[in-house]
Amino acid sequence: MPLFEAKNITKQFANHLALDNVSISVPEQCIYGLLGPNGAGKTTLIRIINQITGPDTGELFLDGKKLMPEDVQFIGYLPEERGLYKKMKVGEQAVYFAQLKGLSKAEAMKRLKYWFKKLDIVDWWGKKVEELSKGMQQKVQFIITILHEPKLLIFDEPFTGFDPLNANIIKNEILFLRERGATIIFSTHNMASVEELCDNITLIDKAKTILEGSVDEIRSKWAANEYDLIYEGDVKIEGNGHYNVLNQKQENNKSIIRLKTTGTINTNEILQTLMKSGNINSFNPALPSMNEIFIRVIEARN
Repeated sequence: MPLFEAKNITKQFANHLALDNVSISVPEQCIYGLLGPNGAGKTTLIRIINQITGPDTGELFLDGKKLMPEDVQFIGYLPEERGLYKKMKVGEQAVYFAQLKGLSKAEAMKRLKYWFKKLDIVDWWGKKVEELSKGMQQKVQFIITILHEPKLLIFDEPFTGFDPLNANIIKNEILFLRERGATIIFSTHNMASVEELCDNITLIDKAKTILEGSVDEIRSKWAANEYDLIYEGDVKIEGNGHYNVLNQKQENNKSIIRLKTTGTINTNEILQTLMKSGNINSFNPALPSMNEIFIRVIEARN
């Protein structure tokens, strides 16, 4: 049974259809990528899950039960926009938000001490939020989001404002949370992060679901009959009735070529043809990145 489900969600704003019969099913203890270009409908769906707004039609379920207003206590939401009070001290604010989520002051202090030490921000406890960098503010907000150990965590572009080192720290913490049993919806434009973190994804474009499934299965499906070929030196090849050349480039005195076979003959026969063009260093099945798949799917619709 999935921990969270959104079934046939539709949402209309004036003359704009934000979501058109969108469904997602998020397995327990999974990092679920919610992907799509700007304006696709991702933020609207996140706001509906958080009950900031409601769907026109459709239903939402958490842990097998229909999502109710009081269930917001079981959800942790890290928005892309900062939501901290700039004039308030960091520690005071963290305790305040923890108590709003139902923790006692003593339990909040215990958990905050652990996380502030783990993310190396103990020295910022008595500082005002406005004195912190964007990255430091995001660390504080990350802690506030996860502190009450909700059933469902939603991270919307969680690496905004981070340098590569701190982004990697937060990535590791997200993986750590999953290992401890957390279920996470992860919205991002960074496809490299999707490959590193996500188990499953849904891609939304123009209010509709256009791609969904496990990351491994999607990449394998899109890799069908594609190969990476490396020649010594400057080599150019042309497609024929058995394969098409998708792209080719030069790097370090090597020719790197991606081709797609038609399946009309086997790869050994194709290799015999390709060897006539030069000295082949390698010929391997190609696994397209999520970024490549994202671009191909969106471009095919436009």
